[in-house]
Amino acid sequence: MILLQLTAGQGPEECCLAVGLALKAIEKTCREHKVKVDIVTSTRSEQSRGFKSVLLAFDEKDTVSVKHLALQWEGSMLWVCTSPIRPKHKRKNWFFSGKMFEANQQTLDRDITYQACRASGAGGQHVNTTDSAVRATHVTTGISVRVESERSQHANKRLARALILQKLEEAKQETAEQDVNARWQQHWDLERGNAVRKFVGEGFKEVRE
Repeated sequence: MILLQLTAGQGPEECCLAVGLALKAIEKTCREHKVKVDIVTSTRSEQSRGFKSVLLAFDEKDTVSVKHLALQWEGSMLWVCTSPIRPKHKRKNWFFSGKMFEANQQTLDRDITYQACRASGAGGQHVNTTDSAVRATHVTTGISVRVESERSQHANKRLARALILQKLEEAKQETAEQDVNARWQQHWDLERGNAVRKFVGEGFKEVRE
């Protein structure tokens, strides 16, 4: 499974607009190459026609070409343009970024349990009378998501898988950040006394007391 997350970070509305334009460009490329892409989750900006963040899931049928497509949108990217939102603004450089996630679908499926459940809310008779919604749980971590946005259970399973993969990646990044913080904390916690070994001079000669 290959996911691509686009984000404007803490950037202004112009950066959100850049994410929206990037999304349109990706969808156009996917149509040209007959690659199916779904928007798993998205957070729209408050003022522009753009997005603060978008999570995309690509069809896994042609993993090589899909991965190549996603990698073209990974990293920090720059949109140079006079602001369509604030025409008199002097700034013309707007940054956004992309991050690709990849997981073996069979391995991921072995670690996930699925439970069909009845969809709720609006959507017509079909949605309300069939068990098309899906609750997916990652057994190892206990991460659980519920998806009912699609009419078919198969489609909801696919989106649920994508959401769990995203949450696993977020947890992995959080753990890595905690490790970095812990290493830096060691610098702050360094004791000025009670040294167990002592070295002196440019030759770094150990002094034994």
